[in-house]
Amino acid sequence: MTKPSHTVEKIGGTTMSRIRELKGSLLIRNGDPYGRVFVVSAFGGITDLLLEHKKTGEPGAYAAFAAAAGDHEWLAALDRAGAAMAAAHAAVLDHPGDQERADAFLRERIQGTRSCLIDLHRLCSYGHFRLSEHMLQTRELLSGLGESHSAFVTTLMLQRAGIAARYVDLSGWRDENELTLDQRIGGAMAGVDASAEMPIVTGYAQCTEGLMREFDRGYSEVTFSRLAALTGAREAIIHKEFHLSSADPKLVGAGAVRKLGRTNYDVADQLSNLGMEAIHPKAAKTLRQSGVPLRVTNAFEPQDPGTLIDDQPAGGPSVEIVTGLDLHALELFEQDMVGVKGYDAAIIEVLTRHNVRIVSKVSNANTITHYVDTSLKALRRVERDLAARYPAAVVTSCAVSMVAAVGRDLDGLAVLSRGLNALADAGLAAIGASQGPRQVDVQFIVEREAMAATIKALHAELIEADAEPARVAA
Repeated sequence: MTKPSHTVEKIGGTTMSRIRELKGSLLIRNGDPYGRVFVVSAFGGITDLLLEHKKTGEPGAYAAFAAAAGDHEWLAALDRAGAAMAAAHAAVLDHPGDQERADAFLRERIQGTRSCLIDLHRLCSYGHFRLSEHMLQTRELLSGLGESHSAFVTTLMLQRAGIAARYVDLSGWRDENELTLDQRIGGAMAGVDASAEMPIVTGYAQCTEGLMREFDRGYSEVTFSRLAALTGAREAIIHKEFHLSSADPKLVGAGAVRKLGRTNYDVADQLSNLGMEAIHPKAAKTLRQSGVPLRVTNAFEPQDPGTLIDDQPAGGPSVEIVTGLDLHALELFEQDMVGVKGYDAAIIEVLTRHNVRIVSKVSNANTITHYVDTSLKALRRVERDLAARYPAAVVTSCAVSMVAAVGRDLDGLAVLSRGLNALADAGLAAIGASQGPRQVDVQFIVEREAMAATIKALHAELIEADAEPARVAA
């Protein structure tokens, strides 16, 4: 691929569902639509139907197939996903010929997937083959349908509008080659001239690394970041439905929040740890190491430059964002812990085995508390394992929330003391609070029901009452 001064831009699933209204403002703008490579997610809700609902866990085609509850259930789930995909492209495409092409594309992919899974199920009915050994590949096969479909449909829409759009399929559909992610991207982009055409690239990429093994549904950002790094992009841009702001405007009021404008990858990492991902941490690492700055914009305000994320230091200390996350506090108390090594390692081993994410931790002479982001079911399993391992210990847990004040440089702002005073003035109390030596975040642990009020109080004290408005990157 030739390397003009191009950008690599990602459009998420919720935004993809409104791609038709964004055609003129986001995709085709300023007279010259080229010099831009787009990585697209599946249309909103499609991946939930193909896999399982991200929030409720309601089974989709993959979950039904994995449960081995019978062919009828997963086949019906796959048909529901196919019907939703057909409805999605019918809402995007106007021309009957484009709709026919999209219908044919979808039919071929759905029927091919159905035949593949039926054959796999039949093969695994023999004793020498185990279905469990093929579930990761099955999950990737099903998930890749969504991005392949949305990229193909977007390409048709743009071609109908007179744009030289090119469909770039990284899904490995009917490809017998075993390729790494870099090889998959490099081969697909060979011969593409982004200065004269607009590549529309699938967010899912089939590769020997198996993106879903490590990233599960965060794979599209990994594809996006690697594509930007490999092609030497001037910028990587993520289009969302909102700006990165100093807080949730629904909590503190639209008039009180400020767009970040500019921040760095340290702040992006802290936000990811708090469940407010600007970008997947591994994707951010790729961009950071490649020297590619990241811009996060509001897709529906295309003239606004959004927020630039790079490695530049802050112009001065300030709190940039206040955000929160519901957690569980897992506490292990044992009087005999004093001076004895190994407790922390054992707790981490149990948490890792049950796939429980640690957000933060504190400890003293005889107590270790981990603040974890997990389901109550997984937490109960952890408690049982720890109680069995340390029968003399008291293992407890409770629902809490963590609210964090985050910024590139908090030095000299007395965020911890000011924050505690602000909570007291608002009639609130912190269960715990901590600040690390790197001066990038201060964490306040509060009762679950107090999170919204805590964010509002801290935002008023640390952002609204403080420094000049955030500088917007040009």
